[in-house]
Amino acid sequence: MNRKHSITGHGGVQLCVHDLGPETAPAIILVHGWSQCHLSFARQAALAEGFRLILPDLRGHGQSDKPLGPACYDNSRPWAEDMQAIITSLALDAPLLVGWSMGGWVVMDYLEHFGDAALAGVGLIGSSITTGAHLPPAAAKVRNDPPAKAVGMYSEDLAENLAAVQAFVSVCFHQQPDAGTLAQAVGYNMLVPPQVRAAARLRQEDRRAVAEATVKPAWVAWGAHERLAPAEMGQQALAHFPNAEGQIYHNSGHSPFWEEAMAFNTDLAAFATRCFAPSPAPGGKG
Repeated sequence: MNRKHSITGHGGVQLCVHDLGPETAPAIILVHGWSQCHLSFARQAALAEGFRLILPDLRGHGQSDKPLGPACYDNSRPWAEDMQAIITSLALDAPLLVGWSMGGWVVMDYLEHFGDAALAGVGLIGSSITTGAHLPPAAAKVRNDPPAKAVGMYSEDLAENLAAVQAFVSVCFHQQPDAGTLAQAVGYNMLVPPQVRAAARLRQEDRRAVAEATVKPAWVAWGAHERLAPAEMGQQALAHFPNAEGQIYHNSGHSPFWEEAMAFNTDLAAFATRCFAPSPAPGGKG
């Protein structure tokens, strides 16, 4: 069953949140990437057989409210408070918070302001714990790759914007989806105003210390054929989370949850199961 909620986030922004699976099951929150929406995770619906799957549309994206002021997007607090609102409004007990691409930045935003005490664990998929000038030097690969840099997606010229979106969506995959899937992705990317895209992506954040303070388990995954989040970003995250494990998808680019969905779902379910396992009793064997 797909339940749909409207949850009030930071500044009164109404967030559209999809909710799949048993309400009593352990919850996994999957946070989509820049200029995307909850439909990015269509192939993860199978996880709702054993978990409660929470799929928000981030502020400015999908069916959520889209205020245009840069301050709604260019700093960590709005994103962090949106995640907190989802967790508290749905009464989620120690969920697993997992973010793809910019969604991983939102995970780090949450950790910066609220820590990991209310979580079972965290996950980053094709993401980073730093942004802007704080990224590893390998980020220059993205800056020198026009479809990945996607400057045209900040443009108010519709033809330029649409062409940049089409190129960007293609860059998100090593194994290209069918034409219908690509068309759908272009469609929901076009729901995001150019001003929102610019304010949300052009951030300057260094959350290495935030990662180091995170004691809950962390899962850092990326595709071997990345053009948007080079392996060095994942390696940086692994180096700073004290309780982290890495996963590389050798036949994927930026979207392993789509390109290698069965393997991804199996791996995420296994990690989630470890996160949700009861802690051993003091002095006992669990």
